[in-house]
Amino acid sequence: MELDCDVLVVGAGCGGVAAAQSAARLGQTVILTDSTDWIGGQLTAQAVPPDEHPWVEHTGVTATYRQMRDAVREAYRRNRPLTPAALAAAHLNPGEAWVSNLAAEPTVVHDVLRDMLQPWLSMGQVRLLTRHEPISAEVTFDRVDAVTFTDTREGATVRITARYVLDATEEGDLLPLTGCEHVLGAESTAETGELHALTGPADPHDQQAITWCVALELRPGEDHTIDRPKEYDFWKSYRAAHWPGPQLGWVTEEPETGKPLRRPLFGAPGERDLWTFRRIRYGQHVNPAVPDITLVNWPQIDYWLTPITGVSAPERAAGLERARQLTLSFVHWLQTEAPRPDGGAGYPMLRPNGDVLGTTDGLAAAPYIREARRIRAEFTVLEQHVGVEARPGATSAETFDDSVGVGCYRIDLHPSTSGRGYLDIATYPFQVPLGALVPVRLENLVAAGKSLGVTHITNGCYRLHPVEWNVGEAAGALAAFSIKRGVPPRAVRSKPELCAEFQATLADLGVQMHWPDDIRVQTR
Repeated sequence: MELDCDVLVVGAGCGGVAAAQSAARLGQTVILTDSTDWIGGQLTAQAVPPDEHPWVEHTGVTATYRQMRDAVREAYRRNRPLTPAALAAAHLNPGEAWVSNLAAEPTVVHDVLRDMLQPWLSMGQVRLLTRHEPISAEVTFDRVDAVTFTDTREGATVRITARYVLDATEEGDLLPLTGCEHVLGAESTAETGELHALTGPADPHDQQAITWCVALELRPGEDHTIDRPKEYDFWKSYRAAHWPGPQLGWVTEEPETGKPLRRPLFGAPGERDLWTFRRIRYGQHVNPAVPDITLVNWPQIDYWLTPITGVSAPERAAGLERARQLTLSFVHWLQTEAPRPDGGAGYPMLRPNGDVLGTTDGLAAAPYIREARRIRAEFTVLEQHVGVEARPGATSAETFDDSVGVGCYRIDLHPSTSGRGYLDIATYPFQVPLGALVPVRLENLVAAGKSLGVTHITNGCYRLHPVEWNVGEAAGALAAFSIKRGVPPRAVRSKPELCAEFQATLADLGVQMHWPDDIRVQTR
């Protein structure tokens, strides 16, 4: 099958959805693809409630990201029998999680995202192709002419031509297919000058751990013990050299200090325990008979034995299966052997719940992948642009004349496949430079998600939900602007009058490009 559009957005995660919307709002036809059944990526298929900065309720995100958050809350008010107090809460948090202001069921978020796209889908201006994996690309000189996909349900191939192609995939899948110059894994300090980069040579296989999340429902008095996973014995005995205890255990690592950290599963009210960490359903918002549900994205299920990006297909498949086995093994350990404060062992009342994830086994539809291939960009964001420790004497992040958005999160790197532990350090609220979206050579490929021009280090703060959304929204608008003006993205950046006009376009879309002066360091 042959299809054609103005803007092809590959990957329908946070960045892809935002890119499709902004390109459509600016009058372009869009084809949006994803390799899964879902749109929303981190928010939905990967089952990760949004990680956001502390000012999110009033500043620091785009208008459409705020629209999404408001719509999720309204969906709960409209479709759930909430208590009067929950109904009246302006900043309703469905799960009352302590890591997120908006911990909600992924199925609800997915419905909201579909509703946001529906006007464009109904008009035919946006076409959505799920279960489509990119397998090849055609490139003439410095332009991507077409991308071919496999329909994984039917086995057919689809060739799509487009004036602009946006990479919003979770792992930068288009970069090797198009021959786009890119980086994978960890850079060396000799290359980037970053304070926390590798002191030795760069290592493309040094990548952040992935996590296969699972939803657990609390069913007191019931037994929902799952079958013993096939790799349970391995994970029961496994202990990494950089980890303070067994993988299946209560002791983990404090990200900021590397010291041993032990959190209870169920703590006293107000205590930062594991259950309320990413809880997405809180029965007390409805009635006590409704079971609580939490999303397990805890350190115990970070998989770091092998990288899964940039390796052979068999190595990748094996790594993904081992990540699933780790999660299943942890669930089984929780149900059967986890030490309890009363001296007993196991919590058989924890039931894997796929209803909130759109799956049958309670595991997320896709793994949570923190790190992608990254373009060699016109401008690469380094630690010394945003990190507090790397900017001695500064009181803010580097400012960029070509800013196309803002974000803020700590540099949060999970343990890596090379055996390194956490890196978790403070940042200043930062901007998203246009140059980070533009490859050094290809004229019509734009980074629209985690594949933007950042390093292994700065990926740790640019990879979060609202930043990915902002990057995608700016990328979709950039493609539309470039089509309208008949100039490539690098010209938009290099010509001040065009850059200013593009920034005015973004402002009209509701994209914030500067932080208020009173916003300072991102802390826990």
